[in-house]
Amino acid sequence: MRRERSGRLRGSLILILLVALVFVALAAFRAGPAPEISIESGLPGIGRRTPIRIVVSEPQRGLTALRVEFTQGERVTLLASESYLPIEPWQFWGERTRKDEFALEVGSDTLEQIQEGPATIRVIADRAPSWLRYPEPIVGELVTEVRLRPPTMQALSSFTYVTQGGCEAVVYTVGDSSVKDGVQAGDWWFPGYPLPGADDRRRFALFAWPYDLEDRNGVRLQATDDLGNQASVSFIDKFTRRPPRTDSIRLSDGFMERVVPAIMAQTPELRDQGSPLQNYLAINGELRKRNNATLVELAAQSVPQFFWNRRFLQMRNAKVMSDFADQRTYLYQGREVDRQDHLGFDLASTRAAEIQAANNGVVMLARYFGIYGNAVVIDHGYGLMSLYGHLSSISVDERQEIQRGDVLGRSGATGLAGGDHLHFTMLLHGLPVDPREWWDGHWIQDRLVLKLGDSLPFEK
Repeated sequence: MRRERSGRLRGSLILILLVALVFVALAAFRAGPAPEISIESGLPGIGRRTPIRIVVSEPQRGLTALRVEFTQGERVTLLASESYLPIEPWQFWGERTRKDEFALEVGSDTLEQIQEGPATIRVIADRAPSWLRYPEPIVGELVTEVRLRPPTMQALSSFTYVTQGGCEAVVYTVGDSSVKDGVQAGDWWFPGYPLPGADDRRRFALFAWPYDLEDRNGVRLQATDDLGNQASVSFIDKFTRRPPRTDSIRLSDGFMERVVPAIMAQTPELRDQGSPLQNYLAINGELRKRNNATLVELAAQSVPQFFWNRRFLQMRNAKVMSDFADQRTYLYQGREVDRQDHLGFDLASTRAAEIQAANNGVVMLARYFGIYGNAVVIDHGYGLMSLYGHLSSISVDERQEIQRGDVLGRSGATGLAGGDHLHFTMLLHGLPVDPREWWDGHWIQDRLVLKLGDSLPFEK
Protein backbone atom coordinates (compact mmCIF):
# COMPACT_ATOMS: atom_id res chain seq x y z
CA MET A 1 0.00 0.00 0.00
CA ARG A 2 2.79 2.35 0.95
CA ARG A 3 4.57 1.56 -2.33
CA GLU A 4 1.44 2.30 -4.32
CA ARG A 5 1.00 5.65 -2.58
CA SER A 6 4.65 6.49 -3.17
CA GLY A 7 4.34 5.57 -6.88
CA ARG A 8 1.29 7.76 -7.37
CA LEU A 9 3.06 10.65 -5.68
CA ARG A 10 6.12 10.17 -7.86
CA GLY A 11 3.92 10.11 -11.00
CA SER A 12 2.13 13.29 -9.97
CA LEU A 13 5.41 15.04 -9.37
CA ILE A 14 6.70 13.96 -12.76
CA LEU A 15 3.49 15.20 -14.43
CA ILE A 16 3.72 18.53 -12.63
CA LEU A 17 7.36 18.81 -13.64
CA LEU A 18 6.52 18.09 -17.29
CA VAL A 19 3.72 20.68 -17.26
CA ALA A 20 6.06 23.19 -15.68
CA LEU A 21 8.71 22.46 -18.30
CA VAL A 22 6.16 22.90 -21.10
CA PHE A 23 4.95 26.18 -19.53
CA VAL A 24 8.52 27.46 -19.20
CA ALA A 25 9.35 26.38 -22.76
CA LEU A 26 6.29 28.11 -24.17
CA ALA A 27 6.88 31.25 -22.14
CA ALA A 28 10.53 31.32 -23.10
CA PHE A 29 10.36 30.43 -26.80
CA ARG A 30 6.79 30.72 -28.25
CA ALA A 31 6.96 33.95 -30.19
CA GLY A 32 4.13 34.87 -32.54
CA PRO A 33 4.37 33.76 -36.18
CA ALA A 34 4.97 36.24 -38.99
CA PRO A 35 1.83 38.33 -39.67
CA GLU A 36 0.48 38.30 -43.20
CA ILE A 37 0.48 41.74 -44.84
CA SER A 38 -1.54 42.83 -47.89
CA ILE A 39 -1.22 46.31 -49.43
CA GLU A 40 -3.51 47.22 -52.33
CA SER A 41 -3.70 50.50 -54.23
CA GLY A 42 -6.92 51.58 -55.89
CA LEU A 43 -4.99 53.46 -58.59
CA PRO A 44 -1.84 52.78 -60.64
CA GLY A 45 0.11 55.40 -58.70
CA ILE A 46 -0.14 58.23 -56.17
CA GLY A 47 -1.99 61.37 -57.27
CA ARG A 48 -4.29 63.70 -55.39
CA ARG A 49 -6.09 61.04 -53.35
CA THR A 50 -5.13 57.44 -53.99
CA PRO A 51 -7.09 54.90 -51.90
CA ILE A 52 -4.82 52.39 -50.14
CA ARG A 53 -6.23 49.27 -48.47
CA ILE A 54 -4.06 47.44 -45.95
CA VAL A 55 -4.93 44.11 -44.33
CA VAL A 56 -2.74 42.52 -41.62
CA SER A 57 -3.56 39.20 -39.96
CA GLU A 58 -2.00 36.90 -37.36
CA PRO A 59 -4.56 34.43 -35.98
CA GLN A 60 -2.40 32.49 -33.47
CA ARG A 61 -1.24 34.93 -30.80
CA GLY A 62 -2.79 37.97 -32.42
CA LEU A 63 -1.46 41.28 -33.63
CA THR A 64 0.92 43.30 -31.45
CA ALA A 65 1.68 46.65 -33.11
CA LEU A 66 1.47 48.14 -36.60
CA ARG A 67 2.95 51.18 -38.30
CA VAL A 68 2.11 52.41 -41.78
CA GLU A 69 4.62 54.75 -43.38
CA PHE A 70 4.94 56.72 -46.59
CA THR A 71 8.56 56.96 -47.68
CA GLN A 72 9.97 59.17 -50.39
CA GLY A 73 13.72 59.70 -50.48
CA GLU A 74 14.84 60.30 -46.91
CA ARG A 75 11.47 61.65 -45.80
CA VAL A 76 9.31 59.22 -43.80
CA THR A 77 5.71 60.14 -42.93
CA LEU A 78 3.68 58.12 -40.47
CA LEU A 79 0.26 57.40 -41.97
CA ALA A 80 -1.24 55.22 -39.24
CA SER A 81 -0.27 53.23 -36.17
CA GLU A 82 -2.04 50.86 -33.81
CA SER A 83 -1.20 48.76 -30.76
CA TYR A 84 -2.89 45.51 -29.69
CA LEU A 85 -2.72 43.07 -26.77
CA PRO A 86 -1.77 39.55 -27.91
CA ILE A 87 -2.38 36.47 -25.78
CA GLU A 88 0.48 35.23 -23.56
CA PRO A 89 3.00 32.72 -24.96
CA TRP A 90 1.50 29.85 -22.94
CA GLN A 91 -2.08 30.60 -23.92
CA PHE A 92 -4.03 28.98 -26.76
CA TRP A 93 -7.32 30.74 -26.12
CA GLY A 94 -8.48 34.18 -25.10
CA GLU A 95 -9.29 37.54 -26.67
CA ARG A 96 -6.90 38.79 -29.34
CA THR A 97 -6.99 40.84 -32.53
CA ARG A 98 -6.52 38.32 -35.30
CA LYS A 99 -6.95 40.78 -38.19
CA ASP A 100 -7.12 44.51 -38.83
CA GLU A 101 -7.77 46.64 -41.91
CA PHE A 102 -6.85 50.21 -42.82
CA ALA A 103 -8.44 52.32 -45.55
CA LEU A 104 -6.22 55.33 -46.26
CA GLU A 105 -6.10 58.10 -48.85
CA VAL A 106 -2.58 59.06 -49.87
CA GLY A 107 -1.69 61.94 -52.16
CA SER A 108 -1.08 65.63 -52.56
CA ASP A 109 -4.39 66.46 -50.84
CA THR A 110 -3.45 64.50 -47.70
CA LEU A 111 0.36 64.78 -47.40
CA GLU A 112 2.58 67.83 -47.25
CA GLN A 113 5.80 68.12 -49.27
CA ILE A 114 4.95 65.15 -51.48
CA GLN A 115 6.91 65.18 -54.75
CA GLU A 116 6.76 63.46 -58.09
CA GLY A 117 8.87 60.33 -58.34
CA PRO A 118 9.23 56.90 -56.71
CA ALA A 119 7.61 56.30 -53.32
CA THR A 120 6.96 53.40 -50.98
CA ILE A 121 4.02 52.49 -48.77
CA ARG A 122 5.56 50.45 -45.92
CA VAL A 123 3.74 48.39 -43.29
CA ILE A 124 5.74 47.29 -40.21
CA ALA A 125 4.05 44.59 -38.12
CA ASP A 126 5.60 43.53 -34.81
CA ARG A 127 5.53 39.88 -33.77
CA ALA A 128 4.36 38.83 -30.32
CA PRO A 129 7.49 38.19 -28.16
CA SER A 130 8.25 35.49 -25.60
CA TRP A 131 10.48 35.67 -22.48
CA LEU A 132 13.60 34.94 -24.44
CA ARG A 133 12.65 35.73 -28.04
CA TYR A 134 12.08 39.17 -29.49
CA PRO A 135 11.79 38.48 -33.23
CA GLU A 136 12.28 41.19 -35.82
CA PRO A 137 9.08 42.81 -37.14
CA ILE A 138 7.68 41.82 -40.51
CA VAL A 139 7.80 44.49 -43.21
CA GLY A 140 5.54 44.70 -46.26
CA GLU A 141 6.07 47.26 -49.02
CA LEU A 142 4.28 48.63 -52.04
CA VAL A 143 6.62 50.48 -54.38
CA THR A 144 4.72 53.01 -56.48
CA GLU A 145 5.10 56.29 -58.39
CA VAL A 146 3.88 59.77 -57.49
CA ARG A 147 2.42 61.75 -60.40
CA LEU A 148 0.98 65.19 -59.69
CA ARG A 149 0.87 66.97 -63.05
CA PRO A 150 -2.63 67.15 -64.57
CA PRO A 151 -3.18 66.51 -68.27
CA THR A 152 -2.44 69.36 -70.62
CA MET A 153 -5.56 70.99 -72.05
CA GLN A 154 -6.29 73.88 -74.38
CA ALA A 155 -9.58 75.30 -75.66
CA LEU A 156 -9.37 75.93 -79.43
CA SER A 157 -12.79 77.33 -80.24
CA SER A 158 -13.73 80.94 -79.51
CA PHE A 159 -16.87 83.07 -79.34
CA THR A 160 -18.47 80.68 -76.88
CA TYR A 161 -21.69 82.44 -76.01
CA VAL A 162 -24.15 80.53 -73.88
CA THR A 163 -27.51 81.38 -72.32
CA GLN A 164 -28.80 79.98 -69.04
CA GLY A 165 -30.78 76.86 -69.94
CA GLY A 166 -29.16 76.76 -73.38
CA CYS A 167 -26.47 74.79 -75.19
CA GLU A 168 -23.13 75.37 -76.88
CA ALA A 169 -20.09 73.49 -78.22
CA VAL A 170 -16.37 73.66 -77.47
CA VAL A 171 -13.42 72.23 -79.39
CA TYR A 172 -10.21 71.54 -77.48
CA THR A 173 -7.09 69.39 -77.20
CA VAL A 174 -5.93 67.21 -74.30
CA GLY A 175 -2.68 65.46 -73.48
CA ASP A 176 -2.16 61.72 -73.70
CA SER A 177 -2.51 61.22 -69.93
CA SER A 178 -6.19 62.23 -69.93
CA VAL A 179 -8.68 59.43 -69.31
CA LYS A 180 -11.75 61.64 -68.83
CA ASP A 181 -12.42 65.02 -70.36
CA GLY A 182 -15.36 67.26 -71.07
CA VAL A 183 -17.33 70.10 -69.52
CA GLN A 184 -18.37 70.30 -65.87
CA ALA A 185 -21.40 72.54 -65.46
CA GLY A 186 -22.48 72.67 -61.84
CA ASP A 187 -23.47 69.09 -60.98
CA TRP A 188 -23.76 68.05 -64.64
CA TRP A 189 -21.04 66.35 -66.68
CA PHE A 190 -20.89 66.62 -70.48
CA PRO A 191 -18.28 64.20 -71.87
CA GLY A 192 -15.92 65.01 -74.70
CA TYR A 193 -15.60 62.96 -77.90
CA PRO A 194 -13.02 62.69 -80.67
CA LEU A 195 -13.79 65.31 -83.30
CA PRO A 196 -14.76 63.34 -86.43
CA GLY A 197 -12.17 63.70 -89.18
CA ALA A 198 -9.59 65.44 -86.95
CA ASP A 199 -6.40 64.20 -85.31
CA ASP A 200 -6.55 62.00 -82.20
CA ARG A 201 -5.92 64.84 -79.72
CA ARG A 202 -8.64 67.18 -81.03
CA ARG A 203 -11.92 66.72 -79.22
CA PHE A 204 -15.29 68.41 -78.78
CA ALA A 205 -18.12 68.52 -76.27
CA LEU A 206 -21.72 69.57 -76.59
CA PHE A 207 -22.64 71.12 -73.27
CA ALA A 208 -25.41 73.08 -71.59
CA TRP A 209 -25.63 75.75 -68.96
CA PRO A 210 -28.14 74.25 -66.48
CA TYR A 211 -31.37 76.22 -66.20
CA ASP A 212 -30.92 76.51 -62.40
CA LEU A 213 -27.21 77.39 -62.32
CA GLU A 214 -26.52 81.03 -61.38
CA ASP A 215 -22.74 80.86 -60.77
CA ARG A 216 -20.94 82.51 -63.68
CA ASN A 217 -17.83 80.45 -62.87
CA GLY A 218 -19.76 77.20 -62.67
CA VAL A 219 -18.94 75.93 -66.17
CA ARG A 220 -15.39 74.81 -66.95
CA LEU A 221 -13.51 72.55 -69.32
CA GLN A 222 -11.86 69.70 -67.43
CA ALA A 223 -9.50 66.79 -68.03
CA THR A 224 -8.55 64.11 -65.49
CA ASP A 225 -5.82 61.45 -65.58
CA ASP A 226 -5.92 57.93 -64.15
CA LEU A 227 -4.76 59.21 -60.73
CA GLY A 228 -7.36 61.94 -60.36
CA ASN A 229 -5.06 64.85 -61.28
CA GLN A 230 -7.29 67.40 -62.92
CA ALA A 231 -6.87 70.32 -65.28
CA SER A 232 -9.60 72.95 -65.28
CA VAL A 233 -9.88 75.68 -67.92
CA SER A 234 -12.25 78.63 -68.15
CA PHE A 235 -13.51 79.00 -71.72
CA ILE A 236 -16.88 80.83 -71.71
CA ASP A 237 -16.66 84.16 -73.54
CA LYS A 238 -20.15 85.39 -72.72
CA PHE A 239 -22.89 84.18 -70.40
CA THR A 240 -26.45 85.51 -70.58
CA ARG A 241 -28.64 85.02 -67.58
CA ARG A 242 -32.24 84.11 -68.31
CA PRO A 243 -34.42 84.38 -65.20
CA PRO A 244 -37.22 81.81 -65.15
CA ARG A 245 -40.84 82.79 -65.29
CA THR A 246 -43.19 81.92 -62.46
CA ASP A 247 -46.56 80.30 -62.81
CA SER A 248 -49.32 78.99 -60.53
CA ILE A 249 -51.24 75.75 -61.04
CA ARG A 250 -54.52 75.31 -59.17
CA LEU A 251 -55.24 71.69 -58.36
CA SER A 252 -58.86 70.53 -58.35
CA ASP A 253 -60.31 67.33 -56.97
CA GLY A 254 -61.68 66.50 -60.39
CA PHE A 255 -58.27 66.81 -62.05
CA MET A 256 -56.57 64.64 -59.43
CA GLU A 257 -59.34 62.03 -59.59
CA ARG A 258 -58.78 61.81 -63.35
CA VAL A 259 -54.97 61.66 -63.57
CA VAL A 260 -53.82 60.04 -60.31
CA PRO A 261 -55.50 56.60 -60.60
CA ALA A 262 -54.38 56.20 -64.21
CA ILE A 263 -50.75 56.99 -63.40
CA MET A 264 -50.71 54.73 -60.33
CA ALA A 265 -52.25 51.88 -62.32
CA GLN A 266 -49.38 52.14 -64.83
CA THR A 267 -46.74 52.61 -62.11
CA PRO A 268 -47.11 49.71 -59.63
CA GLU A 269 -43.98 50.70 -57.70
CA LEU A 270 -45.84 53.75 -56.36
CA ARG A 271 -47.43 53.14 -52.95
CA ASP A 272 -50.84 54.50 -52.08
CA GLN A 273 -50.35 57.52 -49.78
CA GLY A 274 -53.90 57.47 -48.50
CA SER A 275 -55.48 60.42 -50.35
CA PRO A 276 -55.67 61.78 -53.90
CA LEU A 277 -53.65 64.87 -52.90
CA GLN A 278 -50.84 62.91 -51.25
CA ASN A 279 -50.74 60.52 -54.21
CA TYR A 280 -50.57 63.49 -56.57
CA LEU A 281 -47.68 65.03 -54.61
CA ALA A 282 -45.80 61.70 -54.70
CA ILE A 283 -46.28 61.57 -58.47
CA ASN A 284 -45.32 65.20 -59.01
CA GLY A 285 -42.22 64.88 -56.80
CA GLU A 286 -40.95 61.33 -56.30
CA LEU A 287 -42.04 59.92 -59.67
CA ARG A 288 -40.78 63.03 -61.48
CA LYS A 289 -37.32 62.41 -59.97
CA ARG A 290 -37.41 58.77 -61.05
CA ASN A 291 -38.38 59.76 -64.58
CA ASN A 292 -35.54 62.28 -64.70
CA ALA A 293 -33.07 59.62 -63.51
CA THR A 294 -34.27 57.30 -66.30
CA LEU A 295 -33.61 60.03 -68.87
CA VAL A 296 -30.03 60.34 -67.59
CA GLU A 297 -29.63 56.57 -67.90
CA LEU A 298 -30.95 56.64 -71.46
CA ALA A 299 -28.51 59.43 -72.34
CA ALA A 300 -25.62 57.19 -71.26
CA GLN A 301 -26.66 54.82 -74.08
CA SER A 302 -26.62 57.56 -76.71
CA VAL A 303 -24.65 56.75 -79.86
CA PRO A 304 -21.58 58.97 -80.52
CA GLN A 305 -22.80 59.99 -83.96
CA PHE A 306 -24.63 62.91 -85.54
CA PHE A 307 -27.85 61.37 -86.84
CA TRP A 308 -29.15 64.74 -87.94
CA ASN A 309 -28.01 67.47 -90.34
CA ARG A 310 -30.98 69.89 -90.41
CA ARG A 311 -32.67 72.09 -87.82
CA PHE A 312 -35.17 70.47 -85.45
CA LEU A 313 -38.87 70.69 -86.27
CA GLN A 314 -41.41 72.38 -84.05
CA MET A 315 -44.93 70.96 -83.78
CA ARG A 316 -46.99 72.22 -86.72
CA ASN A 317 -49.62 74.92 -86.16
CA ALA A 318 -49.14 74.68 -82.41
CA LYS A 319 -49.91 77.27 -79.77
CA VAL A 320 -47.29 77.63 -77.04
CA MET A 321 -48.96 77.03 -73.68
CA SER A 322 -45.90 77.39 -71.41
CA ASP A 323 -42.28 78.51 -71.43
CA PHE A 324 -39.13 76.51 -70.71
CA ALA A 325 -38.14 76.16 -67.03
CA ASP A 326 -41.23 77.84 -65.64
CA GLN A 327 -41.15 77.76 -61.86
CA ARG A 328 -44.57 76.40 -60.94
CA THR A 329 -46.32 76.76 -57.61
CA TYR A 330 -49.11 74.26 -57.04
CA LEU A 331 -52.13 75.44 -55.04
CA TYR A 332 -54.87 73.32 -53.49
CA GLN A 333 -57.85 74.93 -51.78
CA GLY A 334 -55.99 78.24 -51.75
CA ARG A 335 -52.75 77.02 -50.11
CA GLU A 336 -49.38 76.12 -51.58
CA VAL A 337 -48.73 72.35 -51.60
CA ASP A 338 -45.78 71.91 -54.00
CA ARG A 339 -43.20 73.57 -56.25
CA GLN A 340 -41.67 72.10 -59.39
CA ASP A 341 -39.86 73.31 -62.52
CA HIS A 342 -41.62 72.71 -65.84
CA LEU A 343 -38.76 71.71 -68.12
CA GLY A 344 -40.19 71.82 -71.62
CA PHE A 345 -42.79 73.41 -73.86
CA ASP A 346 -46.49 72.61 -73.81
CA LEU A 347 -47.71 72.80 -77.41
CA ALA A 348 -51.33 72.40 -78.49
CA SER A 349 -53.17 72.45 -81.81
CA THR A 350 -56.11 70.14 -82.56
CA ARG A 351 -57.25 67.15 -80.57
CA ALA A 352 -55.22 63.98 -81.31
CA ALA A 353 -52.89 65.92 -83.62
CA GLU A 354 -50.13 64.09 -85.45
CA ILE A 355 -46.80 64.35 -83.63
CA GLN A 356 -43.76 64.39 -85.88
CA ALA A 357 -40.17 63.51 -85.02
CA ALA A 358 -38.17 66.69 -84.63
CA ASN A 359 -35.17 65.12 -86.38
CA ASN A 360 -33.44 61.92 -87.43
CA GLY A 361 -32.54 59.47 -84.71
CA VAL A 362 -33.26 56.20 -82.95
CA VAL A 363 -36.21 55.60 -80.60
CA MET A 364 -34.87 54.98 -77.09
CA LEU A 365 -38.23 54.84 -75.27
CA ALA A 366 -41.78 54.31 -76.50
CA ARG A 367 -44.12 53.44 -73.63
CA TYR A 368 -46.06 54.77 -70.68
CA PHE A 369 -43.55 56.87 -68.77
CA GLY A 370 -44.70 58.26 -65.43
CA ILE A 371 -45.63 61.93 -65.38
CA TYR A 372 -45.30 62.07 -69.19
CA GLY A 373 -47.92 59.40 -69.80
CA ASN A 374 -47.49 57.78 -73.21
CA ALA A 375 -44.12 59.10 -74.33
CA VAL A 376 -41.43 58.74 -76.97
CA VAL A 377 -37.75 59.60 -76.50
CA ILE A 378 -35.46 59.82 -79.55
CA ASP A 379 -31.66 59.69 -79.47
CA HIS A 380 -30.11 62.14 -81.94
CA GLY A 381 -26.52 61.22 -81.06
CA TYR A 382 -23.80 62.48 -78.71
CA GLY A 383 -26.21 62.60 -75.75
CA LEU A 384 -28.80 64.81 -77.48
CA MET A 385 -32.39 63.55 -77.14
CA SER A 386 -35.93 64.82 -77.73
CA LEU A 387 -38.95 63.87 -75.61
CA TYR A 388 -42.62 63.81 -76.64
CA GLY A 389 -45.08 63.40 -73.75
CA HIS A 390 -48.82 63.03 -72.99
CA LEU A 391 -49.52 61.18 -76.25
CA SER A 392 -52.88 59.49 -76.77
CA SER A 393 -51.22 56.85 -78.94
CA ILE A 394 -47.73 55.73 -79.97
CA SER A 395 -46.97 54.48 -83.48
CA VAL A 396 -43.25 53.65 -83.24
CA ASP A 397 -41.19 50.97 -81.47
CA GLU A 398 -38.06 51.17 -79.35
CA ARG A 399 -34.78 50.82 -81.33
CA GLN A 400 -36.59 51.93 -84.49
CA GLU A 401 -34.70 54.33 -86.76
CA ILE A 402 -36.63 57.55 -87.30
CA GLN A 403 -36.44 60.20 -89.99
CA ARG A 404 -37.22 63.87 -89.50
CA GLY A 405 -40.99 64.38 -89.83
CA ASP A 406 -41.98 60.74 -89.22
CA VAL A 407 -45.21 60.38 -87.24
CA LEU A 408 -44.52 59.16 -83.71
CA GLY A 409 -48.13 59.15 -82.47
CA ARG A 410 -50.89 61.57 -81.62
CA SER A 411 -51.25 64.22 -78.94
CA GLY A 412 -53.33 63.45 -75.87
CA ALA A 413 -53.81 64.02 -72.15
CA THR A 414 -52.06 61.02 -70.56
CA GLY A 415 -49.84 61.43 -67.49
CA LEU A 416 -49.94 64.77 -65.64
CA ALA A 417 -51.80 66.61 -68.39
CA GLY A 418 -54.75 68.92 -67.89
CA GLY A 419 -55.85 68.68 -71.53
CA ASP A 420 -54.84 67.48 -74.99
CA HIS A 421 -51.38 68.79 -75.86
CA LEU A 422 -47.76 67.80 -76.49
CA HIS A 423 -45.08 68.21 -73.84
CA PHE A 424 -41.87 68.63 -75.86
CA THR A 425 -38.36 69.13 -74.63
CA MET A 426 -34.77 68.64 -75.73
CA LEU A 427 -32.28 66.97 -73.40
CA LEU A 428 -28.50 66.94 -73.40
CA HIS A 429 -27.08 64.02 -71.40
CA GLY A 430 -30.36 63.93 -69.50
CA LEU A 431 -30.47 67.66 -68.69
CA PRO A 432 -33.54 69.44 -70.13
CA VAL A 433 -32.47 72.38 -72.32
CA ASP A 434 -34.31 75.14 -74.15
CA PRO A 435 -35.76 73.67 -77.40
CA ARG A 436 -35.95 77.05 -79.13
CA GLU A 437 -32.25 76.96 -79.93
CA TRP A 438 -32.58 73.63 -81.73
CA TRP A 439 -35.57 74.90 -83.72
CA ASP A 440 -33.39 77.77 -85.00
CA GLY A 441 -31.16 76.96 -87.98
CA HIS A 442 -29.19 80.20 -87.56
CA TRP A 443 -28.36 79.31 -83.95
CA ILE A 444 -27.14 75.84 -85.00
CA GLN A 445 -25.00 77.40 -87.74
CA ASP A 446 -23.48 80.09 -85.52
CA ARG A 447 -23.05 78.18 -82.27
CA LEU A 448 -22.25 74.67 -83.47
CA VAL A 449 -21.31 74.41 -87.14
CA LEU A 450 -18.77 77.27 -87.04
CA LYS A 451 -16.93 75.36 -84.31
CA LEU A 452 -17.35 71.78 -85.51
CA GLY A 453 -16.92 72.46 -89.22
CA ASP A 454 -17.31 69.48 -91.53
CA SER A 455 -17.75 67.19 -88.52
CA LEU A 456 -21.38 68.37 -88.53
CA PRO A 457 -22.51 68.41 -92.19
CA PHE A 458 -25.41 70.79 -91.57
CA GLU A 459 -27.94 71.77 -94.23
CA LYS A 460 -29.66 75.10 -93.66
